Amino acid sequence: MKSPWLPILATALAFGVASAPVSRALAQSGSDDDGDKPASAATAKAGDSDDDDNVSHGAKMVPAADGLTIPPGSDLMPAAALNGDQIGLPKKTLTTQIITPLVMGVDGNSFQTNHKDFYLRAGQPYRWDIKSAGDIEYKFIAPDFFRNVWMNQIVINDLEVHMAGAPAWLEYDSHGTITVQFQTVRPGRYHWHLGNLDKNHVVEGTITVVP
Repeated sequence: MKSPWLPILATALAFGVASAPVSRALAQSGSDDDGDKPASAATAKAGDSDDDDNVSHGAKMVPAADGLTIPPGSDLMPAAALNGDQIGLPKKTLTTQIITPLVMGVDGNSFQTNHKDFYLRAGQPYRWDIKSAGDIEYKFIAPDFFRNVWMNQIVINDLEVHMAGAPAWLEYDSHGTITVQFQTVRPGRYHWHLGNLDKNHVVEGTITVVP
């Protein structure tokens, strides 16, 4: 006589085996839904970080050339031959660094700037305040430099201009500050000068990008 329990046991085993993949699939589906939440939040947070208006908090300050150790005769050397560590530039980071501001018109002299020469690292994001404090109208002209950086944005009184190319120049009809945010691309030595000056006054300098 066959035991009545054998068909019942076989049915139970068959049901358990068939339902196991479904249970695992449901468990994995639930796990994926829970895992998506932190990933989505992280993605949103990363997207919010694109706007670096507040990068000055804790950012490294990059001194102008007169605050660095520039070897004599380096102006005759290719920019790629210089070393950012040796001249005293801050280490390269992924965060934006702050360049010492350039002020046009200092000590009561509209034809004088606080600094002439600046050194930067290639591949580093920067923020630079260029300020008019003199009693004349200025044009800050640096076409080669602007064409050889990746321009992020130009900020004037908290209003942002996002760039798809290089600006021709920065023009100042009155006192004020224009902030440029960019990332350097390749080593090179680039000249800047001030326009709108009479022929008896020449104000110019360099921006040298080193490895």
